[in-house]
Amino acid sequence: MSEVAKFFAEVQDNIDGLRADASVQQATRDWVAAIAPHHYTYNFTWLGRPVIQFPQDLAALQEIIWDTKPDLIIETGIAHGGSLIFHASMLQLLGNDGRVLGIDIDIREHNRAEIEAHPMFERIEMIQGSAIDDAIAAQAAAVAAGAERVMVVLDSNHTHAHVLRELELYASLVTRGCYLVVCDTLIEDMPVGSFPDRPWDKGDNPRTAVDAFLKTTDRFEVDTALDAKLQISVAPGGYLKCVAE
Repeated sequence: MSEVAKFFAEVQDNIDGLRADASVQQATRDWVAAIAPHHYTYNFTWLGRPVIQFPQDLAALQEIIWDTKPDLIIETGIAHGGSLIFHASMLQLLGNDGRVLGIDIDIREHNRAEIEAHPMFERIEMIQGSAIDDAIAAQAAAVAAGAERVMVVLDSNHTHAHVLRELELYASLVTRGCYLVVCDTLIEDMPVGSFPDRPWDKGDNPRTAVDAFLKTTDRFEVDTALDAKLQISVAPGGYLKCVAE
């Protein structure tokens, strides 16, 4: 076995150990619940734009993008645009002609101006409208029709009904070998009432939508190795790999 192979075998052993360690998993949930009131995910930027993600998920996404090499990444939910900039920069590093499509019901003018002024904007297209509007989904499908490898990230409204409808509309656009990432499945692991000013909560969130969706399809499977590797993630059980046409 080569030294490189030995290193990655050791990494796999580490991941297997984390997968089996319930105490670490509980410590992670406790830590996430403790930092949530401090809006921890707001602390980070990507190339100057607020990204509103755990850094661990950004590490996971760059691994996925490097390994699967999509030429189109569709993301619902834009906010400040950091995730769009992140995806575009990863595609830039791949050296292909990859594009990013962002969809949001309300692209605020100050955010639009900052995104459009960014060096990565040449790879980005934005659509304003609800991601679950059939006409908006049809526009996304038209863009996807011109791509060979499509990845989708769902990060807009986090209610069960909204995310399930997004899954119904956008999952079919994901190509075999690429990923469908559903953000904020973490809500299901949080204490009841953790989001008093939001319409989602334990029992009504992206994780419950993913669970319902997976009962209807065999095209996707949860990347449990990625969950074990990350531990700290906004999307436990939400990294879905497309395994069939």
